[in-house]
This record gives sequence, structure tokens and C-alpha cells, in this order.
Amino acid sequence: MKLYYFASACSQASNIALREAGLKFELVKVDRHTRKAADGLDLNTVNPKGYVPALTLDSGETLTENVAVLQYIGDRNPALRLAPAAGTMERYRLIEWLAFINSEIHKAFSPLFRPDAPEDTKQYVLGNLAKRLDYLQGALGSKPFLMGEQFTVADCYLFTVLSWAPFVKLDLGKWPELKRYVERIQARPHVMEALKSEGLIK
Repeated sequence: MKLYYFASACSQASNIALREAGLKFELVKVDRHTRKAADGLDLNTVNPKGYVPALTLDSGETLTENVAVLQYIGDRNPALRLAPAAGTMERYRLIEWLAFINSEIHKAFSPLFRPDAPEDTKQYVLGNLAKRLDYLQGALGSKPFLMGEQFTVADCYLFTVLSWAPFVKLDLGKWPELKRYVERIQARPHVMEALKSEGLIK
């Protein structure tokens, strides 16, 4: 398998999940500006949508979109329970979390990274994001992970997007449980490996 990624982007969730699942894969960096991948391919050839993650499978097929890619990875090693079994209520709860992170947290950050976004737009987005983080903190409570005691691919995704907070001057200290959550996830050995592989920590 090959995972095409941008450093610090949402593809980091898949980078973490692949390591947590103990799967063999090749990490292929893509230049954000030229869209050229380290293996010589153009990102638009790998994923015509033009963004990451793009996971090229051994079959030659390519899977995209975090919600799909993360579940695929989680299902590769069922014994680790990174994704609950298909058809169970727990699996639907996982999908519920992945959808929430994708549409309400991940996408809320996007305008904050745009230098051309008007300031009033950014303030509106920050206000909306704060409401989502209020909900998230209440739902997480004192649980170690989103699904309770079990680490899942949803934690890979949530950690990734919450780690963007310092880049947009969002103080997670206003949500102490979320801040502790990020610190707890970052301390995991496979998370540290992923961050090192992207050149984010030494």
C-alpha cells in the first residue's frame, strides 16, 4: 500500500492508523504547491479530486476520503479493534464520530488556514467551531478515547484536526479535557512515529 500525504494535513490520521494497525505501507510525500509526489506521480493522477489522503491498495485501486480510508485500515486487523465489527451499534457510533469530525471539526478549520479569508468570516468560523468543541468536550468527558476505553481510528482523526489549533491561534486551554486528550494521544508510540515520519517532531 502507498499513502499519499501532505505534512500536517488530514492524511496524518491515516498515517497514524496504518501504524496502529501494524500494516506495511509506503509513505509518499506530495508537494503542496506543485502537487508532485515523491514517487514521480502527479497527485491529480492518483486522486482526481486533487487532495489527500489517497491510499493506493496492493490491488491497484485507490481509496480516498478519511471516513472511508480510516474504516478500511481499521478493518485490516480486527483483533486490534481500531474499528468495531460491521453491523454492530458500536460501528455506527464510529461512523457517527467520523462524520462529525469530518464535517463539523475538520471543515471548520479549513477557512482559518486561508490568508485571503476575510476577518469577519474567520471570526464567524471560530465562533461556530467553539460551539462544536464545547459539545465535543462534554461528549468526551473524562473518557480516555472517543469510544470509551478503546482507541479507534476516530481518535487518529480527531487528534490530527485538533493538533491544528496552534496554527490558527485557537487556544485549546479553553477546553481542558480536549487539551489533555491531545496530549494523551500524542504520547502514543505510533503517533510519535507518524509525526516523526512527516518531519513534525525530531
